[in-house]
Amino acid sequence: MKINSAKDLIVYTKVYELSMGIFEISKRFPPEEKYALTSQIRRSARSVCLNLQEAWAKRRYEAHFVNKLTDCDGENSETDTSLDFAKDCSYISIDEHKELTELCSEIGKMLGSMIRTPEKFNTLTSDL
Repeated sequence: MKINSAKDLIVYTKVYELSMGIFEISKRFPPEEKYALTSQIRRSARSVCLNLQEAWAKRRYEAHFVNKLTDCDGENSETDTSLDFAKDCSYISIDEHKELTELCSEIGKMLGSMIRTPEKFNTLTSDL
């Protein structure tokens, strides 16, 4: 399958799924978390998608591509930590935490693979 945009990547699909899942569960967070954990976890999860789109747009330039993917990975790690806070504050169940952190882990592995092999995504050297 030819990849025409970041949205065609499996990792993007998973990142978007994670972001929307976090949006849904964070609706249940208490009002006092509105400008703290709720805002932070939504922002970091969405930032993975946004940075992935930006990375894709810059894939012709390997250093820029890897830099944006590294930003994705950092935001993904931040999301994972925020999920720990949500669980430990009893805002989400253990099962929800497990499901979402496993998705974060899977996304992290996929991003790591892209970071290690950026040449596979370069518009000048790949057959995407």
